[in-house]
Amino acid sequence: MAKTYVEVLSGASSFLEAAGKEGYAIEYLFLARKKWDKTQWLIHMREEISPEDEEQIKQDVAHLMKNIPPQYLLGYEYFFDHRFKVTTDTLIPRPETEELVALCLSMNGDSPQKVVDIGTGTGAIAISLKMKRQNWQVTAVDISEAALRVAKENAKNLAVKIQFKYSDVLSAITEKQDIIISNPPYISKAEWDLMDGSVRTYEPKTALFAENDGLAIYQKIAVEGRRLLNPHGMIFLEIGFQQGSAVQEIFQKIFPEKKVTVHQDMSGNDRMVVVY
Repeated sequence: MAKTYVEVLSGASSFLEAAGKEGYAIEYLFLARKKWDKTQWLIHMREEISPEDEEQIKQDVAHLMKNIPPQYLLGYEYFFDHRFKVTTDTLIPRPETEELVALCLSMNGDSPQKVVDIGTGTGAIAISLKMKRQNWQVTAVDISEAALRVAKENAKNLAVKIQFKYSDVLSAITEKQDIIISNPPYISKAEWDLMDGSVRTYEPKTALFAENDGLAIYQKIAVEGRRLLNPHGMIFLEIGFQQGSAVQEIFQKIFPEKKVTVHQDMSGNDRMVVVY
């Protein structure tokens, strides 16, 4: 008897869950490949599945069993409603980082600003800021040449003109900046065992881990930012959910004249620090 789409996907999802994987990932992958939204899924779900689609689901399940993130299988992820190419040379953009961009935009209007995004990866932060603030002069830096190539491709695909530089934190920046923003590596090596297997296996380690209990890059940003931030400038940082007070202390010490505040994400976890 012929199988339907929903029968095959439900079976694949149950198989993944029984193996300790996230069952919803196979539906996410399938709908993305078919370019179906939820309405189209409801229309087609009880139709007979094609042999080609069944084979694709089988292959995707095999990849998911190896902990390959769905976004790497697709080659893209959406961020701020725009599609960004992702590869194993870049972190996968996440919703929490959208909140960092939204916070930066909410605290700054349309007036011209010089902005630098540290550790740009896919370019998601820098490109999203520029798309919302055409008057801003945005520079994106990264220590990975491979990541910069991906970011440049994303900027070209989205018709956004920003400057890219190879840089270890702010070493290649010479001009004063109005905004410094970053989602830097902030995971300590002690947290390795707590991380999802797909992150440990496939996402770039240099974009994830930092010395000094995950605080080393914040310390560098603070010291180098002191030299490069304009007197009325601002710093926006994504942080680990247990790092709020530690990162706040680092920046308050270096910028005693400024306010340093910790902000929560939509889940109620400490996720951002703002220096202003």
